[in-house]
Amino acid sequence: MNIFKKLGALTGFLLFATMVPQANACDVCGSGVGSYYLGILPNFNKRFVGLRYQQNRIQTHLGPTGNRTVNTADEQYQTMELWGAWNFGERWRVMAIVPYSFNRRTIGTGAQWAESGTKDGLGDIVAMGHYKLFDDMHTTSNNTLLMQSLWIGGGVKVPSGTYDPSEQSKVGAGAANTFQLGTASTDFMINAAYDLRLMDAGVNINTTYKINTENKHGYRYANKIAINGLLYYKLNVKDKLRLSPNLGVLYESQSKDVLDNRFDVATSGGHSTIGIVGVEINAGKISVGGNFQRPFSQELADGRILAGNRVMTHVSFSF
Repeated sequence: MNIFKKLGALTGFLLFATMVPQANACDVCGSGVGSYYLGILPNFNKRFVGLRYQQNRIQTHLGPTGNRTVNTADEQYQTMELWGAWNFGERWRVMAIVPYSFNRRTIGTGAQWAESGTKDGLGDIVAMGHYKLFDDMHTTSNNTLLMQSLWIGGGVKVPSGTYDPSEQSKVGAGAANTFQLGTASTDFMINAAYDLRLMDAGVNINTTYKINTENKHGYRYANKIAINGLLYYKLNVKDKLRLSPNLGVLYESQSKDVLDNRFDVATSGGHSTIGIVGVEINAGKISVGGNFQRPFSQELADGRILAGNRVMTHVSFSF
């Protein structure tokens, strides 16, 4: 298969991904049952294990014009994740993410603040498997090195995090069902990751479609699609340190959650576009990195939810 056929296959896959029925406000906002952003993986040949920290903020229960009310809640989600991956041969990879979340919520306006809730605990564990569909490296006509690879795969999220049905009971009063550690449902993911690099400059594209099932309480978070693209450049410092600054965009979208298999949840659904700036640093077997994510376009829960900035950092060890 030549390069044009490979690029054609990739284009077809991405077009298919963007045409999948729009995918859960909590996933898009990045709450405790949140999204599984991968970005640029640490450099490793065989396997790696590490810790990843994420912090996200959202405002829920906004007024009909997006204004704050006495019921408006400020929610903060901090998640520490144990994550890792293992390559089997040249084509197969398995990954796992074990999150532990610290959720905080306050309600009020102006100087009238009141601590209204905390939830700390294990989140929903994720396992994923990937297959390298192709890996191409050759020299172009002007003697520059061109490399590209495409990984495809899928995964499962198990309901290991606590789900509080009392939060679900508030959706009829206009509250979003975001303040959870888990979804109480077994969910599935389809993923593709494409990387194209010309010498030291490259682009990384990652697409994930998450298929959610109904939990035992009759609540189903809507399916979600997330597509992110990152431009990066690899800088080699004295053959001991490699820096990879990156810049990109993340798009997330979903339809409405469903209650009792028939009622759409008004305070759910929507889409957002988020700018990303970050850096990855590799020194031998140690990799560290981080990024800052800022929404610059969003329409969540018909304007009743507002997503804030996100921060992500990680440290990983390959062996």
